[in-house]
Amino acid sequence: MRSILTISMLLLATATFAQKKLQVLHTNSKSFRMKFPSDPAITVRTWTIAPELKPDSTVVWDEKIKFITDVDSIVIKVDKKHPVRDFLVIYQHKDTCLTRIRFEEIPDYIGKLKKAAKYNPSDLRTVPEFTYQDSSNVHLQALRKKYNLDSIAGDAGELNQIINLMHWLHNKVEHDGQHGNPEIKNADELIMACSDGSRGLNCRGLAITLNECYLALGFKSRYITCMPKELEFDDCHVINMVYSEWLKKWVYMDPTNNAYVMDEKGTLLSIEEVRQRLIDGRTVILNPDANWNNSQFVWVEEYLHYYMAKNLYRLECPVSSEYDYETKSPGKNSAYIELLPLDGINQTPQKTEHVNKDQNTTFTNYVTNNPGIFWKSPEPAKSNP
Repeated sequence: MRSILTISMLLLATATFAQKKLQVLHTNSKSFRMKFPSDPAITVRTWTIAPELKPDSTVVWDEKIKFITDVDSIVIKVDKKHPVRDFLVIYQHKDTCLTRIRFEEIPDYIGKLKKAAKYNPSDLRTVPEFTYQDSSNVHLQALRKKYNLDSIAGDAGELNQIINLMHWLHNKVEHDGQHGNPEIKNADELIMACSDGSRGLNCRGLAITLNECYLALGFKSRYITCMPKELEFDDCHVINMVYSEWLKKWVYMDPTNNAYVMDEKGTLLSIEEVRQRLIDGRTVILNPDANWNNSQFVWVEEYLHYYMAKNLYRLECPVSSEYDYETKSPGKNSAYIELLPLDGINQTPQKTEHVNKDQNTTFTNYVTNNPGIFWKSPEPAKSNP
């Protein structure tokens, strides 16, 4: 009995001693900066505490991280031998948040993307033509009127209108990656489902909604599912591409992260251009107000060099860009085209068809190695005689 008591006291003393050794960071704001002194190439990130999480944790790829608040700063060191470090954040001198940093080596997604650089522009296997619903569609007209999309887009030029619509949706509907989207998947129903603030939409729901808002204002647009090389995966991302008549090309828009991408001259880039620039090691610049749910800034290294480098391996989008395309209904046929690099592991069959007998729906998937087909510009609007 005495031995058990002695051991218990030792364990308690050890735990207390370990707790005292935890570094402490004081802050009067829930959000503060993270800097990486040992790697100047990594930009400043924003950390937002979540005291309800025990612990509140994040993954880092640098071995030295400096946290800077309005009143304090500390440096946390991690490495392969000591990959996990805990510290305490004291918020406004009363609330304590146990915070955990976990070190991981950065996977070489850029290297994997470089191996996927080659396509086959001579691939002439038959795939359907992409189509875009006209803004005169009654549902798109109703969407345009109900949400005052003309006013939201403004009149400061085409590119500003494209960006303004994305900003509006990003601020109106939160990203919620923990839940599926409602069964009825059109912009109006998706926005309405989130109107009471009890839920948000995942990246696919946000991209579908933004796509239909673009169509409603007469922009040719598509939503693109960006996937890794593996056929089975836990994570992918869905973003938008919108055709700019002024630039005569597609531009990249991501409503989840309020993000678009530019070159060193500030010119908006397409998804195709972002992918190629990552492969070539050329400059890619994020808009400075890119963020997740208006609570965390998005930084270029984590978002583009890591997350999107992983997910820009395979790309897929619906054949028809139209209102309510993904709502399942009896007799409905949906078709998708995937752009696959020559390094891809699922080259055949080129066409697959899945029939859901219970819902009487058909899904057809096409594969092409021809980027010219996938990134084809929409036909110019016909002028009235």
